[in-house]
Amino acid sequence: MIGGMAISLRNKLAASAAVIAVVGVVAWRTTRPKPIAVVLGDVDRGRVERTVANTRAGTVNACRRAKLAPQAGGKIAALPVSEGERVREGQLLLELWSGDVAAEVSVAEERERGAVLRRDEACLRADVAERDAARAARLHHDGLVPLDSLDHASSSAKALRAACNAAGREILQSRAALEAARAGMTRTVVRAPFSGVVAKVTGELGELATPSPPGIPTPPAIDLIDDSCLYVTAPIDEVDVARVRLGQIAWITLEAMPDKRIEGRVRRIAPYVLDLEKQARTVDVDVELTRPEDAKALLVGYSADVEIILEAREGVVRIPAPAVLEGGRVYVYDAKRGTLDERRIETGISNWGFSEVRSGVEQGDKVVLSVERAGVKAGARVVPETPKSK
Repeated sequence: MIGGMAISLRNKLAASAAVIAVVGVVAWRTTRPKPIAVVLGDVDRGRVERTVANTRAGTVNACRRAKLAPQAGGKIAALPVSEGERVREGQLLLELWSGDVAAEVSVAEERERGAVLRRDEACLRADVAERDAARAARLHHDGLVPLDSLDHASSSAKALRAACNAAGREILQSRAALEAARAGMTRTVVRAPFSGVVAKVTGELGELATPSPPGIPTPPAIDLIDDSCLYVTAPIDEVDVARVRLGQIAWITLEAMPDKRIEGRVRRIAPYVLDLEKQARTVDVDVELTRPEDAKALLVGYSADVEIILEAREGVVRIPAPAVLEGGRVYVYDAKRGTLDERRIETGISNWGFSEVRSGVEQGDKVVLSVERAGVKAGARVVPETPKSK
């Protein structure tokens, strides 16, 4: 009987222990922190670039852009183009009223014609006088004409030949005056110096257009852009620009097209430093488009960023740059335990996208990209975040 009571007691104790264990497990599971959802990235192999980028937004510019205005002032008589219109080289863009200048041209043309007629008359008289002088010389040789008559005929011929030559010089003067008058006509018209698109028209028919006085800039009458050739000007920090060289490859990105990357090449490095902001001095670097056809997708004035490639390595172990913490630390995901391990890595070259890894992690590891989330630390329980469907 005593043995039976002992067995019963042991069974009760075992049952109580089991209940306590179950309660403890339930309590532990209900009270411990929930796993943190984290974004993971892969450690893989690929290309890594060391780059420098602009400190402020760059700008898409045209290789040729002309802000045109008539050389003279006057009332706008013709304005055959409008904003956004494409024009060809030499096409008339604007014309001022030029009735007075046209009259001056007509007067100059008539003066030239009159000078030609006077020259022809003077030269004809000189020819006649020279023939008379020659005849007088023969007669004087035969003793039929006295010497004073010969001298008079010769002097008259020379005087008339000089008048002929002088009339010829008057023609040159008249033609110079005509060219000056015609040049005045060109000062009243604006023609396209190259083919392009009209970006801005300032003025209307009948309005007065005046050239800019010295030191007082005025808006141009026509702003013409050659959008077949574009480039990006980007301000690079004075510390970084020392490593930039002409011909280096660069990647252009635009706020208007965030998913598009355009290849370019450094074509100019400004030989001076801009100190618009005393604490952020920069040097302007121009990047031309490698493929001219890419210019068709761009508009002059777009804001743009450039990444200039200083060095590139292929097929190296790399890690997404957002995963790297200060001091060369990363959080590696342990899939078996569902926790994070902190590791120190040795990095090589890097940019905004990837960093080369020389040691610390291996290809195939998963690292945390969302390092800024609360609770992300070594030993934390995490679950990979499911990407949102687009």
